[in-house]
Amino acid sequence: MIMDWFTRLQDSLSSYPWLYQAIAGVAVFLAALIIYFIAKFLLTRILLRMINTFFADNEAERKLARKAISNFALAAPIFIVGCGITLLPGFHPMLTSVGGNLCEALIVLTLSMALSRSVDLIDIFYHRKPVAQSKPIKGFLQFLKILIYLVSAILIIASLIDRNPLILLSGLGAMMAVLMLVFQDTILSVVASVQLGSNDMVRVGDWIEMPSQNADGDVIEIALHTVKVQNWDKTITTLPTRKLITDSFKNWRGMRESGGRRIKRSLYIDQHSVRFLNDAEIQRLEDFVLLDDYLDEKRRELNDWNSQLRQKGAKPINERRVTNLGTFRTYIAQYLRNNPKINQNMLMLVRQLQPGATGIPLEVYCFVDDVRWVQYEDAQSDLFDHLLAILPVFDLRVFQQISDTSGMMPAPALLNPDKPEVS
Repeated sequence: MIMDWFTRLQDSLSSYPWLYQAIAGVAVFLAALIIYFIAKFLLTRILLRMINTFFADNEAERKLARKAISNFALAAPIFIVGCGITLLPGFHPMLTSVGGNLCEALIVLTLSMALSRSVDLIDIFYHRKPVAQSKPIKGFLQFLKILIYLVSAILIIASLIDRNPLILLSGLGAMMAVLMLVFQDTILSVVASVQLGSNDMVRVGDWIEMPSQNADGDVIEIALHTVKVQNWDKTITTLPTRKLITDSFKNWRGMRESGGRRIKRSLYIDQHSVRFLNDAEIQRLEDFVLLDDYLDEKRRELNDWNSQLRQKGAKPINERRVTNLGTFRTYIAQYLRNNPKINQNMLMLVRQLQPGATGIPLEVYCFVDDVRWVQYEDAQSDLFDHLLAILPVFDLRVFQQISDTSGMMPAPALLNPDKPEVS
């Protein structure tokens, strides 16, 4: 009926064709405007409550959702304009052809923008789930947006030149080598994102260390092309995603999940201070509760060994004796076993390493039961504060290079009656 009315109007205004085209153009424009407001009202009415529910606390996210709705609503009036100038009689053939193709291209463009913003909303929804930390999908969504824009570009070009999109797709086969060269970073990033996600190599919030890229801190974002790391000095390092596949890096997530953070530090003992303990010194060390069992067992072991040597007529020089370094090593091990800040379910080890020019390294290997940085450093400092303070009680010295060698051999702590005891 509308077409018949416009046909009669064209016949009645045959003497004034410009007037008919103006009236028809205004009618198409008003119809498109009315359809736009109706579509936007319906979509907003349907989706507004959902928008306010999911984005109640973020105005920027609500604005993004409203833009996506506006893009979907904008496709309707463009479709009306395209149909109007194509179906209504009296328009110039050139206007009908060019206008119809342009409207098709605009519809594809608005829908692609709406889909792109919808993908951004999906990313926002997903980031609110706990699983988003362990399995980020931002890289996949960015790749999906690239596909949307690539398909949209093909459809827009096909609409503007009035050709079948399949013809353009067949022509892309000849350009595949060029496309591979242009999008090689994107292709490599997609492969890297798939491997990172499937193998659970990196999550948002992980502490990673990658010296080759000057990255040492927490991962704050995993995208298609880049991974952002906030270093401990609060600077941001941006890594190419593929670097996490091609280069080596250290992920500290295992340490955090284990519940223990390792201490591996050595005390460098002056070799000149290592010696045997006499009976008086051993008796005095028995005041340490931590050494009771050790000294009793060691005394029985040495008595049995030395008695056998005496029976064989061996001289006293062949007898075994207790050393201050061995006793101190046992004291450290017992101190760790009774320290509430040390994780008792993980490996604890006190060992002597190869002596060198800086003395005898006495390495302490254990795990603090708090993986937080500040608490870990406090526990480690407290431990070595105590060991350094208690060291003179065993008549041991740490190695220290000094220019003045006088006074390097102080009186033994255990034998000097004027020296105060360490409680």
